[in-house]
Amino acid sequence: MIGVQRAIAYVLGALLLGAPGSPTGVALPRSTLAVRTAGAWRVWWRADRAPERWTEPNSALANAISWRAAGAGMLWSEIELAGSGEAWRTRVVLVKLDPRAVRLRLDTAFTARLTPAWTLTRADPHAVFAVNAGQFVQALPWGWVVLGGRQFLAPGRGPLSVAVVMDSSGMLHWLRGNDVLRHPPTHVAWAFESYPALLDSGVVPEPLRANGHGLDVAHRDARLALGRLADGTLLVALTRFGAFGGTLGPVPFGLTTPEMAALMGALGSRDAVLLDGGISAQMLLRDASGATHHWRGLREVPLALMALPGSVARSATAGSGRLWRPAGSGD
Repeated sequence: MIGVQRAIAYVLGALLLGAPGSPTGVALPRSTLAVRTAGAWRVWWRADRAPERWTEPNSALANAISWRAAGAGMLWSEIELAGSGEAWRTRVVLVKLDPRAVRLRLDTAFTARLTPAWTLTRADPHAVFAVNAGQFVQALPWGWVVLGGRQFLAPGRGPLSVAVVMDSSGMLHWLRGNDVLRHPPTHVAWAFESYPALLDSGVVPEPLRANGHGLDVAHRDARLALGRLADGTLLVALTRFGAFGGTLGPVPFGLTTPEMAALMGALGSRDAVLLDGGISAQMLLRDASGATHHWRGLREVPLALMALPGSVARSATAGSGRLWRPAGSGD
């Protein structure tokens, strides 16, 4: 009982006071990540020994994952992490998607007043997976947005930006930084941008390796990330506050950005980028049995990435093509 009371006190204190930061210009704040495996916690990452490059998956994490089928071209799992501070109990939902076996598309929904209106309830009824995509500024997605081959928003700029692009042939492209401006692919079906990059060919970007490089490396939040494995498979990771039986899952407590980079690298991602987390993070998954799993967010968003079964017509990869589709207007 005392342990629970202390945990509740910590949660309330973190809500009221916020997480402590680290001094400018120094190494990462002290933290560790452990995974529950075989009924015990095993530390697999330490901030003071954080690798600058990930060359292979971490064996402790790999042994803790039991992948389950979620339809053709998809696998999913959940793992429990013990982190520092408010991340002391963190559940991570993992989904692998093979872009060659599912049809990926973007979707949007806005109110008549052009405020974001997309939530999981707006997902296509045929979708086997859906998640909020990119970052956004006020009512609009941040950076480049292409739907149905038509550009709606111009590319953003920044060394840690990433563009995820599907061309008209169904090939997925991953563009780093300002490559979207210098070498844009032709015949784009859909595209979106996000930031910051967590991994670039296995390398953790320098701003994520120490404080003082313009990125807050101490802030903790619910996190959502998209990664790409060496074989082209996409990996999505969504964190949820895991204490008290998961009843406080949507509370925006979780990992730091460097810890999220470590998680994606330890899971085998060669490239990875954060998507909008916090109270925006939300995911839908339909497993092989037909059961639907929801991890809901607390805020409407302007843009989502969905996967439809491979049997759905290829035109679905193009997206709706209507960025300003009012909520409730139908397709």
